[in-house]
Amino acid sequence: MSIVEKLLREVVGGGICTGCGACVALAPVGHARMTDSPLGPRPEFAAGVVLPDLAWQVCPGKGVDYAALYRAHFGQLPENWLLGCHRRVRTGHSGFEEIRQAGASGGVISHTLIYLLESGLVDAAIVVRQGVPTPLQARVVIARTRDEILAAAQSVYIPVSTLDILPRLEPHQRYAMVCLPDQAAALRQLQLAGHAVAQQIKFVLGPYTGTALYPAAITCFLRSRRVPKDDAVTSLKWRAGEWPGYLEIRTAAGRVLTSKKIYYNFLIPFFVTQNSLQSMDFTNEFCDLSVGDAWSPRFEALGGGHSVITTRTQVMEAVINEMCHDKLLLAEPVDAAESLAMHGHMLDFKKRGSYIRNRLRRALGRAAPDYGLRPDPLPKARWAVEFVVSFLFLVGGTRVARKILEWLPESIIGPLFNRLRLLWKGWSKPVKRKGLGTLTMVPVARPAK
Repeated sequence: MSIVEKLLREVVGGGICTGCGACVALAPVGHARMTDSPLGPRPEFAAGVVLPDLAWQVCPGKGVDYAALYRAHFGQLPENWLLGCHRRVRTGHSGFEEIRQAGASGGVISHTLIYLLESGLVDAAIVVRQGVPTPLQARVVIARTRDEILAAAQSVYIPVSTLDILPRLEPHQRYAMVCLPDQAAALRQLQLAGHAVAQQIKFVLGPYTGTALYPAAITCFLRSRRVPKDDAVTSLKWRAGEWPGYLEIRTAAGRVLTSKKIYYNFLIPFFVTQNSLQSMDFTNEFCDLSVGDAWSPRFEALGGGHSVITTRTQVMEAVINEMCHDKLLLAEPVDAAESLAMHGHMLDFKKRGSYIRNRLRRALGRAAPDYGLRPDPLPKARWAVEFVVSFLFLVGGTRVARKILEWLPESIIGPLFNRLRLLWKGWSKPVKRKGLGTLTMVPVARPAK
């Protein structure tokens, strides 16, 4: 079986393709591309195209040997398995208010990219921008100016391929790249394998990544607001306004639809992506710089947007330290445990929840990635909690459930979902937090493929 056939049958056909674009980047130029689908970007290959074995080896959809990748990239396994290998953790935000306000949180990734560009450390930044080529779509683009970087600020909550842009990079130029966890892992494997173009990526930055939505989520939202099909969307912002932001959609007829972030999260159980459910990496562990929202009562009271800023390499630590010295970033060191407490629910969802969900898929005869790690401790009660979660996702993903959702006013479903979410978190917290602070990931043998 050829590599193309193997990828299409076992990864794409198995429903575990993350849409990263690595396989397309390794195809002969003009013989493969990423195409839009209801499940996000998927690879499409010309007849007879031949891919190297490397395309299978780096594919994050089938799983990544994280223990081997930690050792190869960082030279060690993490001391803190929730956070990954790191140099320092800070909380803070951009020192420039316009950059801070442009971002989804504290504007840290945008400002760092601008610093790397304007200081001559890179020639361009590879970023994802909402509204390209249409308002409802998002694409990876190459930004070469401050304004182009700021135009790509803000979060994007639908799947976007990034690594398929590698063949478009100019020789001998240096790039910074913003990646999701699966994309960063695939990129690091390409670099370690000696892929020349991948090695032009000198800095990898990425957000803490919880859940993403299939594109149909916005279609459902528009239908629930009774927006006619002929009233085209002219702009979409996932986190407009003051932090933590709100969904904002504008239409050609002049309608402005808004929904608080805590309310439009009701779309998650119905449209959550498979990659969100299978990935075990929340803090984007193979980036040089990982940034997440600083969720804590103190920062929520302050407002304005604050970020958790995690450096993972000596070079990036030097960059962030210099930016703090020059007041480009206003940040203060924070204990790793304190920063992790801001994301305890999602850390458990990824580290233990994803492991259980992947085991359940395999038990049902379905494809699932293998990351070569097993969480410990893993109490039986945690399995019981995940059975409930997986059942809700299973039911929510049905056509009937999604159709019902279209007819429920957000004024009802938004507050109701938020209330149920808080009740669920309160009920399940003792189980989900038990043993989380001392969690380790035990390397296990991966079956040969």
